[in-house]
Amino acid sequence: MKRIVPKKIERYCAENTIPESQLLRQLVSETYASTEFPEMQIGHLEGAFLRMLVRLISAKRILELGTFTGYSALVMAEALPEDGKLITCDIDPDVTEIAKRYWSRSPHGKKIELKLGNALETLKTIEGSFDMVFIDADKENYINYWELCMPKTHSGSLFIVDNVLWSGSVLDPKNETDMAIAAFNRHVYEDKRVEVVMLPVRDGVTLAWRL
Repeated sequence: MKRIVPKKIERYCAENTIPESQLLRQLVSETYASTEFPEMQIGHLEGAFLRMLVRLISAKRILELGTFTGYSALVMAEALPEDGKLITCDIDPDVTEIAKRYWSRSPHGKKIELKLGNALETLKTIEGSFDMVFIDADKENYINYWELCMPKTHSGSLFIVDNVLWSGSVLDPKNETDMAIAAFNRHVYEDKRVEVVMLPVRDGVTLAWRL
């Protein structure tokens, strides 16, 4: 993943952000040691950002698309109240086994429910309403995920979408994934149901407030 923000600036920001827990650091280490594409994991800075957003909107129910090794689910669950719930969807049984091991070691893991399978089908079985939706799955289906999740939210719900800059390739899309993300960004911008802001955090993060 090509960096949008210079590495030194990103490191400085991370050094001046609340540190990760030891468990999260261990999860990062195992992800890099045992998975093929460890860069799919959100970083410390974005994780702290997600945790802060959960607290700011006092979220109690979160829907996540794209679990990977479970870092983002765990960091958001840390900010949920004791009776909070996070449902996370993924299709890969191998990497999510790592996630489940680390969740089991956290007092917040009990708030997380994993649903394995094709998310387009899984979403049809999940009932709302959710206070927050985090989309970080296969990019070609971003618009489909957006539309399937929208009815499961309410006025005041917050959408967070990762990788919306895609290493800057959205400026000059050349392949299917580039074009899918560029099309999604335009789709969200034109969606009158939300108020949207795009931020150059890590690989680009969109925040959309449901009106």
